[in-house]
Amino acid sequence: MKKDTLLTHVGRNPAETHGTVNTPVYRTSTVVFPDLESYETRDPGDYKSMRYGIHGTPTTFAFEDAVARMEGGYQAVAVPSGLAAITAALCAFVKTGDHLLVTDSAYAPTRMFCDRRLRANSVEVEYYDPLIGAGIARLIKPNTRAVFCEAPGSLTFEMQDIPAIAAVTHARGIPVLADTTWGTPYFFRSFERGIDVSIHAATKYIVGHSDVLMGVIVTNEKYWLPVRHTVADFGYCVSPDDCYLALRGFRTIGVRMKQQMANAITVANWLRGRREVRRVLFPALESDPGHAIWKRDFDGAASLFGVVLQPASREKVAAFVDTLKLFGIGSSWGGYESLITAPHPEKVRSATAWNPGGPTIRLHIGLEDPADLIADLEQALGQLG
Repeated sequence: MKKDTLLTHVGRNPAETHGTVNTPVYRTSTVVFPDLESYETRDPGDYKSMRYGIHGTPTTFAFEDAVARMEGGYQAVAVPSGLAAITAALCAFVKTGDHLLVTDSAYAPTRMFCDRRLRANSVEVEYYDPLIGAGIARLIKPNTRAVFCEAPGSLTFEMQDIPAIAAVTHARGIPVLADTTWGTPYFFRSFERGIDVSIHAATKYIVGHSDVLMGVIVTNEKYWLPVRHTVADFGYCVSPDDCYLALRGFRTIGVRMKQQMANAITVANWLRGRREVRRVLFPALESDPGHAIWKRDFDGAASLFGVVLQPASREKVAAFVDTLKLFGIGSSWGGYESLITAPHPEKVRSATAWNPGGPTIRLHIGLEDPADLIADLEQALGQLG
């Protein structure tokens, strides 16, 4: 089935839910068994049948199945947040004495977890240039247990050559983990590109309505149980009500992302022509250094991108941001509303330097009419002088 057909049909079976189109919300903690034998012989490694509420309900399973099928993975597990998905996935592969390679463009809380928790437990964390590609071979050590990617980086938008990285690591039996929130299961087929464990902040485009916090980890068959056991060991679980909302949002990810991509490209191209703008950081644009990789590996683009302004004081940048009427100032993205932040990527780099020649802002383009967003940006850019 094509992607949009899958979105409509996976994760539901009216024949098993009394004819309901949507899988109902199953709220439960305890699951009772018909006899003692079936209770005592239940399979502790079976995470897709009802055993206890913490391991999921039919509502949870419906959401997880839909995401895994869309992305082409083996199975998926939902967790309470995107960061929970990252931390659980990492902990499934590294322990004291191991070496972990992490892209220098990683989401800042990913770095904080690596620096504050993994290093405190004597895991050797090494950050690498996101543009390294097959050159990652020179960084691999005998105790390297995983490589963590993020494509593109959520602040600086470098496009990693994940197939090249995977070719090197797989030859050495090392898995590739990746934060694929930007690409989503709709625009990026992770497992066809060499990723073994795909990690999403489902809070963003999967949910799509800024009303649920959730993460989801999708794996291939080889790494499913190590990841799923780790999630169980941490005691992570998600509300069936939240899974219902996430699945409802996921049904429309195709139409939302296509529209938001079109809106983002319109706004990004307009910004490229402004004298206040030094550079637009958006792989979907032909002018972007990562465009060729994006075009090869992705079916579309998220509506999140960066903008490097011409040199300006922090006060003028703040005046620009504060003058906007349609862009909320907020950390998340992927919802229906437009957002803006003014991050400092240079503060969270160690293997590489971030010196783009001007202040960096990050825009998330929502479902508003792009003409209105452009008009709002135009009036606010006057604050830069």
